[in-house]
Amino acid sequence: MEWEAVIGLEIHAQLATTTKIFSGASTAFGAEPNVQACAIDLGLPGTLPVFNKKALEMAVMFGTAIDAQINKRSVFDRKNYFYPDSPKGYQTSQLFHPIVGLGQLDITLSDGSNKTIGVTRAHLEEDAGKSLHEKFADMTGIDLNRAGTPLLEIVSEPDMRSAEEAVAYAKKIHGIVTSIGICDGNMAEGSFRVDCNVSVRHKGDDKLGNRTETKNINSFKFIEKAINGEIIRQIEILEDGGHIPQETRLYDADKDQTRTMRSKEEANDYRYFPCPDLLPIIIEDDYIEAIRNQLPELPDARRLRFIDQYSLSQTDASTLSTNKAQADYFEAAAKQSKDAKLAANWLLGEVAKMLNQHDLSIQQSPVSAAALAELLIRIKDNTVSVNAAKQVFEAIWNQEGNADQIIKEKGLKQVTDSGSIEKIVREVVAKSDKQVQQYIAAEPEKRGKMLGFFMGQIMKASQGKANPGQVQAILKPILDALC
Repeated sequence: MEWEAVIGLEIHAQLATTTKIFSGASTAFGAEPNVQACAIDLGLPGTLPVFNKKALEMAVMFGTAIDAQINKRSVFDRKNYFYPDSPKGYQTSQLFHPIVGLGQLDITLSDGSNKTIGVTRAHLEEDAGKSLHEKFADMTGIDLNRAGTPLLEIVSEPDMRSAEEAVAYAKKIHGIVTSIGICDGNMAEGSFRVDCNVSVRHKGDDKLGNRTETKNINSFKFIEKAINGEIIRQIEILEDGGHIPQETRLYDADKDQTRTMRSKEEANDYRYFPCPDLLPIIIEDDYIEAIRNQLPELPDARRLRFIDQYSLSQTDASTLSTNKAQADYFEAAAKQSKDAKLAANWLLGEVAKMLNQHDLSIQQSPVSAAALAELLIRIKDNTVSVNAAKQVFEAIWNQEGNADQIIKEKGLKQVTDSGSIEKIVREVVAKSDKQVQQYIAAEPEKRGKMLGFFMGQIMKASQGKANPGQVQAILKPILDALC
């Protein structure tokens, strides 16, 4: 029988507050270990948490951005478990009464189809510390700087049936939280982490199979790989007559496989109960509406604006508008170069290719939007050909200078003088008697396809500097005159 996957995601978005959810300790990334964990974060006797109202505001912003139910009364609970990076022995979270209730998101897939994914809830909680294994032989180091950092955990319905759908949903959430400014979305630093719940069942079966949860995946590529690998693993076990235990797993990017971490706990294993140190949060309609009215432009609205304002295709607009940093980069390059289509083509082409090769985000690009725009201007005014521009771009990437400096130093300026180009064209034609005779003998409607040989030879002779448009305009009349 045919199998189908059932997938749900739990996304942890680290909220962009300057201090922690229940203390005044800093949330800045990159500090020396254990210098940003105060007595409250450590749960020392006699300390009491004070709720960070900015975290509440950010949670409500997310809820209104996806048009979800906002609960006017939410309650913090204690989730009890022992783990070295959680010194309090419990995590303050929200189980029974989360701040954000039911909502939904529409995703667009590669074939252009749309699908609606349900959002079960989004609740506030504190992050744990971090266990460090790499620097210690036979030991584990504990860094508690992250303990108490505010998280918004966004839980989906199990509505996804493929890794593609899961990645599209995760990207949609990423685009929303970064666009409204509640999370920087830096997956490499752990600001946006995804837990993937995966099970398989026979197609048409209403009963869910046992699920596994693969924890803390920090890239979209790894989400796809982990889910696809887990689907294959589970199907192979079931087809061999085996059983899928409900467990928590980790994804090993080096081996491209998941492995068992621990058996999967149920809610009653954590002995949840309302936190006695924190009062319920009560909010009013006026508070919710004030936040709703302050929402910045969302990805879907940005996509429609890009189509209208810049005449981009649906596909290009969707790709460029999802990520706020990428959208800002595009708009800056488009406005400076005064050519939105050219900016989009380069951003989705050469820029994206180099970022992927070096595993960088657009924020980390060595080529700024302004530097790219300068290069695009030189393409538009025929200073460089498109092929030469790719060489210039690579040099800018390697920090060798700006576009004009590199064009001059590498001698990449395009030849646009008609006399010089005509001389090269005639020299190539004179040396290509066989190809010229073939051109003369060909049917007129087929001759256009035969220009490629001559174009290649002319560009080679000019060291790639001849303007291709001018070359073709000069070449064809010369060849036609011989017919």
